Amino acid sequence: MECCCGLLTAEKQPVPLKGIEVELEVKDHVATVVSTLHYDNKEDKAIEAVFVFPLPGDAAVCHFSAKVGQTEIVAEVKEKQEAREEYDDALSSGQQAFLLEESEQSSDIFSLSVGSLPPGESASIRLEYIIELAVQADDALRFCLPAVLNPRYQPQGSEGGGVQVTSVPASQVPYSLSFSARVSSPRQVSKIDSNCSLEPLQYLNAEQSQAVVKLAAGHKFDRDVELLIYYKDAHQPAAVVEAGQVSAKPGTLMGDAVVMLSLYPEFPQAVMSSLASSGEFVFVLDRSGSMDCPINNTKKSETRISSARDTLLLLLKSLPMGCYFNIYSFGSSFEHIFPTSVEYSEKTMEEALKKVKEMQANLGGTEILQPLKHIYNQPCIPSQPRQLFVFTDGEVGNTKEVTSLVKKNSTSHRCFSFGIGEGASTALINGLAKEGGGHAQFITGADRMQPKVMQSLRFALQPAVEDISVTWDLPQGVTAIVLSPPLTAIFQGQRSLIYAQLTGQSSEAKDCFVTVKYNLAGHPTQNQIPFTLQPTEETGLTIHRLSARTVIRSLETEKNNYDLMPFMEREDKKEEEDGVKQKVVELSVQSGVSSSHTAFIAVHKGESSTTQGPLLRQIIPVPSFRNMPQMMCMRSMPISPPNAFHNMPQMMCMQSMPVCPPDAGFAGPPPACIAYADCAMGGEMDDLDEEMCYGWTKEIVAPSPPPCMDPLLELVSLQKASGCWPLVKALAAAMEKTSEEVEKPKPAAVSKDVWATILALIWLHGFKADAQDEWQLLAMKAVSWLCAQKASCVAECVAAGNTLLGCEVTKDTLGI
Repeated sequence: MECCCGLLTAEKQPVPLKGIEVELEVKDHVATVVSTLHYDNKEDKAIEAVFVFPLPGDAAVCHFSAKVGQTEIVAEVKEKQEAREEYDDALSSGQQAFLLEESEQSSDIFSLSVGSLPPGESASIRLEYIIELAVQADDALRFCLPAVLNPRYQPQGSEGGGVQVTSVPASQVPYSLSFSARVSSPRQVSKIDSNCSLEPLQYLNAEQSQAVVKLAAGHKFDRDVELLIYYKDAHQPAAVVEAGQVSAKPGTLMGDAVVMLSLYPEFPQAVMSSLASSGEFVFVLDRSGSMDCPINNTKKSETRISSARDTLLLLLKSLPMGCYFNIYSFGSSFEHIFPTSVEYSEKTMEEALKKVKEMQANLGGTEILQPLKHIYNQPCIPSQPRQLFVFTDGEVGNTKEVTSLVKKNSTSHRCFSFGIGEGASTALINGLAKEGGGHAQFITGADRMQPKVMQSLRFALQPAVEDISVTWDLPQGVTAIVLSPPLTAIFQGQRSLIYAQLTGQSSEAKDCFVTVKYNLAGHPTQNQIPFTLQPTEETGLTIHRLSARTVIRSLETEKNNYDLMPFMEREDKKEEEDGVKQKVVELSVQSGVSSSHTAFIAVHKGESSTTQGPLLRQIIPVPSFRNMPQMMCMRSMPISPPNAFHNMPQMMCMQSMPVCPPDAGFAGPPPACIAYADCAMGGEMDDLDEEMCYGWTKEIVAPSPPPCMDPLLELVSLQKASGCWPLVKALAAAMEKTSEEVEKPKPAAVSKDVWATILALIWLHGFKADAQDEWQLLAMKAVSWLCAQKASCVAECVAAGNTLLGCEVTKDTLGI
């Protein structure tokens, strides 16, 4: 096998992508992103450059153009096979051509082919997409520019040929990034945070409702760029109406006006204060080899698996008495702690925690489909709504199979998903939550997993919203065609979006209303939003394109359901399947928004001459976050099958890297360290612990001593399932006291468990108030236990506890 190091291809040619410029414009919660990629061919022959890169899975890619010299060529959207043939024909005739296509397996991966770039020639590629920004737990809007694209695991027997990725160590990315953002809103922009170094925020007006910010100079595009945008006031319900395209036919999506409704429900406090005490909670943990990588690329970053173990500790301690639970873990195979979900008790909780402590990232590949099938085959428990929590670094190649399975079972459960680390598939993580009626979270950069997961647990414990309906009050002659899938889940403080096409005309100047009604814990509730048919502001076609993207994704899901049918059943419905695909192609072409069945094609039809000899193909590497691998190897392989990316080689690069032991959490002694090569051939990845890759090496390294546990996790680990704490030596040590110091001030009339529980609550409020999101639920359980004890001398205990711990926490603050 040929091997090369650093920034050279297998033919030892330099990579032609030199730099990327990104301009971000955020209007309230909608972002428009314009990326410009600069290519430079310094070879003495024409080249074809191929760049496979990540984009957010729910982005609406709506513009693609190329500039060669002084000539700009704007791409058209065409049916994918037609676009590929046009691209090949152009290269054969010596013309320059540019092809942009979305992966058929995962909507968050794109391939850009720059064809027949002559010697000494430069080209600039302009790509534009639109995306809705997700609301975070602290009300920030999150924008993420993905840089890292990790190899995706393709299980044996899965549909499609998989996505092939050529990658280099994140620290050796050969191109730079310049990034600027402009933010505007009806409300004040309070601040903008980032995981990368920023220049100072500059306001553009006295109201501070417009601002610009840039990345600090010299940034290497070696990690995802994350912005957190904070507005002064909480998000409010709103409706934005956008006029139709003048040149489009009335009655079509692009020709009619479109309205985007943003719902931010506020549930009654009386309902929110009573969290559910029932439910079946099934936790599904990724234990593939890649989970032993750090969450981010800082030297002290804990591994993904250790952070997940700590999070499971908090989850298990926070579950309510009376619920049911189980824990699955998966890799190339899957395991479950209990044969079926069991009732939550001290015994079952301790048994589960013992197994969680032993969990390592040692199950090989990332085959999530089989454990999900096993879970869905288990009968639901009466009066215990099923809640699924999936933790994964999202590196799978069969995304659409997985999300289709979740959608098929969406009436029997809710699915909450968590993407861990750089490069997690947005298509998978968002798709699981969307199809499962839950909520998605991403843990990257300096994020802690625990507060985000606990927020989702609070969502899961909220009373289920039922009987959701949407009604429209419009002038006579105007009707609303809802384009979004039906609302199946509404969460306190989280935005829900509804897109609708407004057809017809009216001369009335009547105000319009949309009313969302639902039942919340038996209480009929409604939210009403007023709006007018007058376009709100100059938004171009932003909302139309987001609407088109919504419809396209729904149709693609429907088409994917046909793909997963048995052969004979699918043959019987071939005409219906072809009809769905045709609808996708027509809407994609009409709206100029990409889909899995179309591609952007641009051909420079100027003077051309037949290219002499074959084009030099160069694969542009993207950063891969794998514990800083030290070597990049590439190999020429046969052309991929038709359902894979256009003319992409079938073997991705190999990377030799260490698998490091867990460096945080409550695990026992870590295993020896091994170095392995991560490879995929023909759409398969073999288990990481098998000697299946060329260049595989194994090295035994002396284990490091077990890490110290975080004091918060130490204290939490001692809590009983009922909510109380025992008065034991370990509790005193967690609070940095001796057993004698803790036991001596205890009022004589109070039991040891009551005293210990009050001390633990005082310590949490006094020393860990900044981490309240992580322990709030288990503290509520402790307060409920205390109230049930009807203990005397509670005020005396609180006073004595404050004196002992040096705190000033009131009885009211504790909630007792």
